[in-house]
Amino acid sequence: MQMVKKIFIVLGLGWFAILLFMPKQELYYKLEEILEKKSIKINEQSIHTGLFSLRLENVDIYAKGIKLATAESVDFFTLLFYTKVEVDNLVLDDSLKKLAPTHIDELVISHGIGKPFQLQVEAKGVFGALDGNINLNKKIIRLNFDENSSIEQLKSKLEQDDKGWYYEASF
Repeated sequence: MQMVKKIFIVLGLGWFAILLFMPKQELYYKLEEILEKKSIKINEQSIHTGLFSLRLENVDIYAKGIKLATAESVDFFTLLFYTKVEVDNLVLDDSLKKLAPTHIDELVISHGIGKPFQLQVEAKGVFGALDGNINLNKKIIRLNFDENSSIEQLKSKLEQDDKGWYYEASF
């Protein structure tokens, strides 16, 4: 029993050391490189690292040189088996207002090792609240809107089933 306890302590300390000494900024810069190959550029005013997190402040997102969105902050949090990205005050360009709400107060995307090909999405904004998932294997996104959502401008893009209004698309 002592041996099992020691093994778990060593594994726990190893996991903690990996998270503590993980080069978070370098991983972020690698993500920027990968996105740049797809003509997506992220400009941030400042980067702050934490024990398990990385925070970007005043972020601008460009696609093919066109500014698409601005965010007050983007927080990356990871425990290796669970990762969460929180975006605060996301403002989309006015040219996208027919496709999506132009202001999103909070957007949370999370990923767990239990479902490796699925991302969970939650958002709150002027449209109310939504939750959904992105299936990376099947390349399908489904967003379910809260019953109390004010989604009048989006209704032309939404479908309705017995659970309420939803948006579903493949990519």
